[in-house]
Amino acid sequence: MKITISLSVLFMLLTTTIFSQTITDLKLKGKEIPKTYTLSDGNNCVSPQACTFYNDIETYTNIVGKVKSKAIQSFKSKKDSGSIMYFEFENRFKGERFLQGMLWGKEGQPSEEHPEEYVAKGKFLIIWSFHADSPIRENSEAKVDAVLQ
Repeated sequence: MKITISLSVLFMLLTTTIFSQTITDLKLKGKEIPKTYTLSDGNNCVSPQACTFYNDIETYTNIVGKVKSKAIQSFKSKKDSGSIMYFEFENRFKGERFLQGMLWGKEGQPSEEHPEEYVAKGKFLIIWSFHADSPIRENSEAKVDAVLQ
């Protein structure tokens, strides 16, 4: 009986942590931003498709699900610029095939022209619109992986 109660409490704590994440928890903060980068206003997407998806997400509700909240962080440095787009859906994100087609077209994977990467985990979707060797993208991916594990 004690083991069952202990396991139940542990399960509740773990699921509460997973489901209590917010976009704010995923965003890069001060010390996580490399010193060579600055925050910039608006969006700095490498290819227009990623920002179109962000700006017009409500248009795609039937395909991807209903968005609860969204946010964008844009950065620039002398050698790099781009945006990180964060989405929280009311339920699980369900438009993975659609998103791949929108971001990458027929290639179906990132390319020099369309280098965007994304992760969809539960009700969160994060899109990185940076070139593959971007340090800020690497920092953000590591943070997202840690927060949404």
